[in-house]
Amino acid sequence: MNVIAALAERVAALAADDDTAEATRTLVRDTLAVGLAGRIAPHAAAVAQAAEGWGPGAAAQAFVHGFRIHALEWDAVHEGAVVHALSAVTAAVRAAARRDGARDLAPMLEAIHAGVEVACLLGVAATGPLRFFRPATAGAVGAAAAVARLLGLPPERIAHALALGVGFAGGTMQAHLEGSVALPLQVAAAARAGLAAADLAARGLTGPAGALDGPFGYFPLFDEGAPDRHVEGFGRRILEVSVKPWPSGRASHGVLEALARVRARHPAAAIARVEAHVPPLVVRLVGRPWRPDMTPAWARLCLPFLVALMLADGQIDPRRFHAAAFTDPALKALGERVRLVNDGNPDPNALRPQRIVVHFRDAPPEEVILPGVLGSPEAPLSAEQRRAKWAFALELAGLPPDLDPLADLQRDLAP
Repeated sequence: MNVIAALAERVAALAADDDTAEATRTLVRDTLAVGLAGRIAPHAAAVAQAAEGWGPGAAAQAFVHGFRIHALEWDAVHEGAVVHALSAVTAAVRAAARRDGARDLAPMLEAIHAGVEVACLLGVAATGPLRFFRPATAGAVGAAAAVARLLGLPPERIAHALALGVGFAGGTMQAHLEGSVALPLQVAAAARAGLAAADLAARGLTGPAGALDGPFGYFPLFDEGAPDRHVEGFGRRILEVSVKPWPSGRASHGVLEALARVRARHPAAAIARVEAHVPPLVVRLVGRPWRPDMTPAWARLCLPFLVALMLADGQIDPRRFHAAAFTDPALKALGERVRLVNDGNPDPNALRPQRIVVHFRDAPPEEVILPGVLGSPEAPLSAEQRRAKWAFALELAGLPPDLDPLADLQRDLAP
C-alpha cells in the first residue's frame, strides 16, 4: 500500500477520543470566531462581491470563509508543521455541509479533525525551508480529506480526493514576503480546491497514485520530506495545534508575550530596548522593516510595528492597522526598541525556543525564556483567555460578545 492509500485508510477510520474531540471542538470554535472577525478585514467585502459572481454555490462560500478565517492572521497554527491547519479545512467542510443539508454537528467536527490531521502530517513531514505557502498547499489536501470524510467516501475514493487535492494545490511564499493580500486568498483558494477535489472523487474521477511521494508528487515538488514516516502519528496531532492570542504572524508571538508580561509590571516608557534571540525562521517571517506605506498584511508580519502596538496599547487590535498608525512617529519610536538576533537553530521550521531580554532605563534587565509560546500546548490559553479572545473577535464582527461562535456554524444546519 502506497502512502496516499495508507493515509486514506486513516482518514476513513479516524475515531476521536475524549481529548481529541474536545480539542477539535475548541479549535473549531476559535476558527469560527476568527472568521467572523475577518468580516472587517481589508478587502473582505471585495472578496465577497467577487464570489457573488460565481453563483451561490458551495465553492464560492468555501472561498469567502477561507479568506475571512486567515485574513487577520489570527487562525490556529500547528507550529511544528508551520500550517494553519484548520483554516481551509473548516471553510471547505462548512460549505459542503451547508450545501448538502447537514443536520448534525458531530460529523462535521469529525471531518474537520481528519482534514487537520492530513494537513499537519504534510507539514511535520517537511524537512526543508518554506518555499510554497504551506497553509495553502497542505491546506488544500487537508480540505479534500475533510470533505471526502464528510461525504462518507470509502478509502479508495478518499485516496483520489487527496490526489486531486495535490493537483489543485498552490500558493507560494512570495505573497508572505511582500505582505500581499494574496496570502489569505491562497487559503481561500485551498478551501475551494479541497471541496472540488472531494466532489470530483465522489463522482468517480481519479488522481495519480503517486501524488504524494512520486517523482512529481507533493514531495519533493512543494516540500522536501518523507510522509510515510509520519503516518503512524495520525489522529493525535490536533492536540499539538496552537491557538493565537493576537491577530499577527505566529512568529511574532514570543516577543509579544514577553512584552505583555513585562508591561503588566512596568510602564512602556521604562523599557529602553528589547533583544529577542529567536530561530532563523522567526527572523525570516517577521524580521521585516517598518515602512510608512506598508499594507495591513505587511504590518501583521512586521515585528517593530507589533511591538509598538503592544507597548502603546497592551494589545494587538486589527483596527489599528491603517496608514495613520503606520506613519505615527511616536509609534515608530517604540518599534525601534526591538532587535532580533538569529540564534542559529538548525531546524528550518522551528519557531521556538525563544529568549527575550528586556532592558530598562533605570533597572536591571529581565530575561524571559519561552520553550513554548502562549497558546501552544506547552503554554495553553486559559478558559478565561479563550473566552476573552472570542468575545473580542465577536465585538469586531459587531456581534454580541457572549455568543458562542459555534452557533454561527449550527445556524447552517438544516432544521
